[in-house]
Amino acid sequence: MRFLSWVLLPLIASTTTAIPLNLGTTSFTDAAIDSGLALKGLNALALAKAFTKFNLKNRCNPAKVKIRQEWRSISKPQRRKFIQAVKCISAKPSILPPGQVPASIHLYDDLVWAHALRTGAIHNSGYFLAFHRYYIQMFEDALEDCGYNSGLPYWEWGLDVDGPHLSPLFDGSDTSLGSDGEYIPDRETFSFIPFGHNESLSIAPGTGGGCVHTGPFNMNEFTVHLGPYIDQDSNALPAPDPNLPDNPRCLNRDLNSESIRRWTNFRNSTHYILSYDNVFDFQGNLDGDIRATQKPMQLHGGAHGAIGGIARDVRISPNEPAFWLTHANLDRVWWIWQHLDFENRQTVAFTRTWMDLPPSGNATVDDYIEIEPHAPARKVKDLMNTVGGSPLCYVYV
Repeated sequence: MRFLSWVLLPLIASTTTAIPLNLGTTSFTDAAIDSGLALKGLNALALAKAFTKFNLKNRCNPAKVKIRQEWRSISKPQRRKFIQAVKCISAKPSILPPGQVPASIHLYDDLVWAHALRTGAIHNSGYFLAFHRYYIQMFEDALEDCGYNSGLPYWEWGLDVDGPHLSPLFDGSDTSLGSDGEYIPDRETFSFIPFGHNESLSIAPGTGGGCVHTGPFNMNEFTVHLGPYIDQDSNALPAPDPNLPDNPRCLNRDLNSESIRRWTNFRNSTHYILSYDNVFDFQGNLDGDIRATQKPMQLHGGAHGAIGGIARDVRISPNEPAFWLTHANLDRVWWIWQHLDFENRQTVAFTRTWMDLPPSGNATVDDYIEIEPHAPARKVKDLMNTVGGSPLCYVYV
């Protein structure tokens, strides 16, 4: 859905009056932070500032900008259109050369493979934020080709601290992305030592674990083909073998309330936005990167853990339809953070490879983000302004 500026600006004005422009002295109450009111206000402030950043030469203007909304804010007919468009992508044939990736049967698989192939360069690297911004934009473009003309929705995890299974995103209705997975009892707590850390991290099983059983992406209506790759060496993240055969199976999911309560609540999201004035600390803490923090998991990993199942297989996590909404919300957090000091938050940090393995040098804004053949290569600096036009023209509300 596209809104004219005369519709948006009164909304901006009405929601930003209580937010001081000098955020260095901003003091929100605990109640405002924990309820999401503070984050809502910061979003409104970012929106107001975004409306001063249009690049009219690149054809992004208030009349054309796409509005990305939280899933609950989208009407049920619009949710159905989104679901139909995702299924349309998953029904289109692969555009990869025949035999290049035997398990990539449909266009949706191609898009998943584009993520899997680049995993070692787009996680715990200087490209993490910019790549995923461009990647979900590519998906939004594919949705438009399938008749969905609105902005990509996002999932605000903080609204579901009482349990993702209660969320309209996962309630199993025809306006959801399907249910939890079938419950698998007697599973052990998942424990691992994150790269570079000394202590083990433990996560209890969620409330599912098996195949999504009801809703639009149930085991009879949606098929996963690529992977799994989750058992490959987690300390190097090499590209997966493209020659693995097709492995048709259901979408599995394991919704996990603990992950939301521990890592993706409103307080954590607000903390990342307000606590760091440089991208090294902001991204490093958001992503649990040992080079910036001793705290693993954090917002990014916690969001994937909240969905569980295939969403925890880093290479092919886009097989999970909720991936796109999760990364839209991560992008929203970055977008808000950028707009609190826009001119000084146009940089990148970290290396060109995952944890600098293999050694790669530092990423720069003049490096290219590549997602061919699905989208042309773009410089990182061209992905900093979401209303800069060509290829980005969207805001969050």
